[in-house]
Amino acid sequence: MKHIIPDYIFETSWEVCNKVGGIYTVLSTRARTLQITFGDHLFFIGPDIWTETPSPDFIPTNDFADWAEYAREHENLHVRVGRWDVSGKPLVILVDFKPFLEEKNHIYGDFWMWFGVESLTAYGDYDEASMFGYASGKVVDSFIQFHALGKKKVIAHFNEWMTAFGVFYVKHYLPKVATVFTTHATSIGRSIAGNHKPLYDYLPEYNGDQMARELNMVAKHSVEKIAAHVSDCFTTVSDITNQECEQLLEKPADVVTPNGFEDDFVPKGVRFSSARKAARLKLRQVAEALLGYELKDNALFVSTSGRYEYKNKGIDAFIESLKLLSQKPLSREIVAFILVPGWSYGPCQDLSQKLHDHTQKTLKNQFTTHNLVEPWNDSVMNALKWFHLTNRENELVKVIFVPTYLNGSDGIFNMPYYNLLAGFDLTVYPSYYEPWGYTPLESAAFGIPTITTDLSGFGQWVSSTPQDITTGVGIVHRSDYNYHDVVRTISEMMAEYANISQIEQKEIKTKVSAIAQKALWKEFISYYYDAYTIALKKKK
Repeated sequence: MKHIIPDYIFETSWEVCNKVGGIYTVLSTRARTLQITFGDHLFFIGPDIWTETPSPDFIPTNDFADWAEYAREHENLHVRVGRWDVSGKPLVILVDFKPFLEEKNHIYGDFWMWFGVESLTAYGDYDEASMFGYASGKVVDSFIQFHALGKKKVIAHFNEWMTAFGVFYVKHYLPKVATVFTTHATSIGRSIAGNHKPLYDYLPEYNGDQMARELNMVAKHSVEKIAAHVSDCFTTVSDITNQECEQLLEKPADVVTPNGFEDDFVPKGVRFSSARKAARLKLRQVAEALLGYELKDNALFVSTSGRYEYKNKGIDAFIESLKLLSQKPLSREIVAFILVPGWSYGPCQDLSQKLHDHTQKTLKNQFTTHNLVEPWNDSVMNALKWFHLTNRENELVKVIFVPTYLNGSDGIFNMPYYNLLAGFDLTVYPSYYEPWGYTPLESAAFGIPTITTDLSGFGQWVSSTPQDITTGVGIVHRSDYNYHDVVRTISEMMAEYANISQIEQKEIKTKVSAIAQKALWKEFISYYYDAYTIALKKKK
């Protein structure tokens, strides 16, 4: 396909300068690759939700101050322009969407008439998300009018259902601007999976509209489905999610745009060796302080991480596989870390004190590094009890739950997630619902072998068939009804990796690093140019 290169790109997401999930990683890492071509003709639009504390990722500047002042005084549009504090420092426009909440019923009425968007059943975060999307459309409109860009080739790219009202705004008020809409996971597909309904084996039989009514998802499903149909180019991030789109949204993607990454956050050479040594020392210190005894020198550090979606992220399968692993003949000790932010309220003070003064005091809690608000209602803690994972010294498999964000100031590790990731030997992500899967990709980028499933977009991209851990990325076949096979296979892969020689482990790390290099944004960015071209062709 011969590409049509846009003159300007405006890309909107709730996660611009607002780190709440994987989309933040998608946009913040892709920004540098796009900026090489578009420079300051690339704008990211995010929500201005930072009222009490400043955004840690937003750098205020005087860029386009004349337009920002005009928009505020003449259009009642409150924006802040600055730079996103990520690689490349791209331009960012943060917009205050809250004033539009007073007009939401009028806006909903208009968009019902124009597009058939059903907002009557909305609840929860629907209003704020929709008004942010609407405000983002106004930002694009205001900027284009102020700078007389009417004859330029402009792309307005909106991510997820939360920004769909931006698609509708641009389609109605700016018909010459080309729209791209990306769903990273269909709202109804995620809801089906999250409600313990079989998504994959029954997918051809599901009707998205019917399931939206059953699961009380009518409004969110409506905006997502309509945005997919009316946008000039509709994209999603993996073939497995595209199957959802085709069935549940009744619209296959025009382009599948797999998620890449930039490897500039991965230390190289001596810096990596130093980072790995520091991370392993910290992991060992925390584990020994919590458990109350010294670990073996050759202990294998394993982890899983991500959002606390107990079934969707495969946390349940990981814990049960550890129980099976504890019953296998192992040549070394295994310490498994569950790095999943939960409902917690700060570091365990006795653990923090023990790390500080190096006492030999035995702790009552030998499982969690941070205090859980309701440990008796916590799925991870209940599973550890159910499977009798005791963390006793004579057991070869230990489990440590880290229910907090690893932002560098958690009170126990005080190391950002990526810094700590460098210290692990193996990672496991047995996802049931995972449209892409950044966590195994990040692990691969750090040269750490990883296990995932063929229900993740990344897993499918690596291999269409199951493969063992010796390839660098172990791919486990997963379906709606083979949970116990998944658990057994993961435990076997972990046991195999734990028992192989250091030379073999080094060879496997070389293989996984090679896989990661194929997923750099420079390899995947052409799919976005395909999307821009499809959208711009409709404006000729």
